[in-house]
Amino acid sequence: MTGPYAEVIGDPISHSKSPLIQKFWLRALGIDADYRATHVTPDALPAYFAERKDDPNWRGCNITVPHKVAALAHVEDHEGVRAAIGAINTVIRADHGVLVGTNTDAAGFAAPLSGFDLAGKPVTVIGAGGAARAVLFALTGIGVGPVTLLNRNVEKGAALLSSFGLDGQALPLDGAVPPSALLVNTTSLGMTGQPSLDLDLSALPEHAVVYDIVYAPLETSLLAAARARGLATIDGLEMLIGQAAVAFALFFGAEAPRDRDAELRRILLG
Repeated sequence: MTGPYAEVIGDPISHSKSPLIQKFWLRALGIDADYRATHVTPDALPAYFAERKDDPNWRGCNITVPHKVAALAHVEDHEGVRAAIGAINTVIRADHGVLVGTNTDAAGFAAPLSGFDLAGKPVTVIGAGGAARAVLFALTGIGVGPVTLLNRNVEKGAALLSSFGLDGQALPLDGAVPPSALLVNTTSLGMTGQPSLDLDLSALPEHAVVYDIVYAPLETSLLAAARARGLATIDGLEMLIGQAAVAFALFFGAEAPRDRDAELRRILLG
């Protein structure tokens, strides 16, 4: 490929909507560059970064499951992301082929929550992977109250809460959802091709917010259950577009045209 480009990597990767988003913004701004999806398996990750760092046209990549933690081993950590979050979702090719890792997930996750009063309020988080790390980092900045973390491996969940200095408890994935002002699914459960996430939401108060970072499909069983109860919901496109905008500026040196979000959402849903 000739000319500047960036890409998104993962395993699987066919579900990713990142190319649609980034190409929409490139066209809108008249920037002559490309963005693509590339399937990279865990075994191929070291070779992928070794090859890309020598390509002057490569601006960087977004990272999706399962590479958000493993990719840290292949990049410079100029922002202290390893200590602060423990996972990256974006890599930038800096001067002389230096690869620098960062995380735009935290900012993308937090943006849609700005209109809700969550300070000191109890929160429930599902999952303990790379996305959960970004979410917990953002929640510490918001100053939420106790956090209940549901995960298959309870010890991993407890260790993750401790690493962020968050008060709360870790429960198994099938544990009861406690009363919470916010419930967040950070897992791939509910994604196309994955088992659904079926939770009993009856303990959530009527003012609770249910946030599912899955975006394929956009209407997950979790969000459908929340809407059936009349709860406020935030879908995965909110976080996806938010984090993508931060990455776009890093890749291409221009601010994403967020005034066209409504048009972009229609394209993504089509």
